[in-house]
Amino acid sequence: MKKALIVWGGWDGHQPKEVAAIFQEMLEKEGFEVEVSDKLEAFEDGDKLKALDLIVPVWTMGRIDQKLVDNVSAAVQSGVGLAGCHGGMCDSFRENVDWQFMTGGQWVAHPGNDGVEYVVNISNSTSALTEDMEDFTVKSEQYYLHVDPAVEVLATTRFPLTPGPHSLNKTVDMPVVWTKRWGVGRVYYNSLGHQANIVEIDSVKELMRRGFLWCAEGKAKAVAAGLEAGTYTGMQDNQL
Repeated sequence: MKKALIVWGGWDGHQPKEVAAIFQEMLEKEGFEVEVSDKLEAFEDGDKLKALDLIVPVWTMGRIDQKLVDNVSAAVQSGVGLAGCHGGMCDSFRENVDWQFMTGGQWVAHPGNDGVEYVVNISNSTSALTEDMEDFTVKSEQYYLHVDPAVEVLATTRFPLTPGPHSLNKTVDMPVVWTKRWGVGRVYYNSLGHQANIVEIDSVKELMRRGFLWCAEGKAKAVAAGLEAGTYTGMQDNQL
């Protein structure tokens, strides 16, 4: 049985408890043994993390001890999957660049705030993560992110839709869903999910389900292929 850890908390406006409950139910239906914690201390035991198949952060605008980030990073590098959505993964710890490097991006703005109606465009891709899925419209926050150029983009949204200091720049297609590798581990992110009602949208929920399963399969595939990765430890300013 695959094992997953969901860690929720941070800013209550993103309804982390409710979103974590949706993810727990989703994973349990897929046969996972799921542990849920509302404490970052769940990341303290590095060996325990490496024994997992999937880590799901649901934590917005927090602060985290560097050792805990290093533990998560080492686990993912060893093959454990990392998957999450919205601010719960890519606006978790604004002061920690190692977390941002691992996850593939960082939220910087949502022009127009909540209630912007926009299209999520599924990218032309051979990935099974988006197979047979069609473009869809949501009414929510439209995330503008600073994104790692190494990610594989699976869905985008068009900016600008609302006025702002960015409006006179050229039109851009901002990544909404992406994957990347961290060591031999798989990383999956979806910028949708401002609150539980958005996560419950059929297309969003299906994207997350596929992302969880894809990430959790990475560990076994890496082992079967004989892949190993060295451990990168972040160098904060006081360590230079």
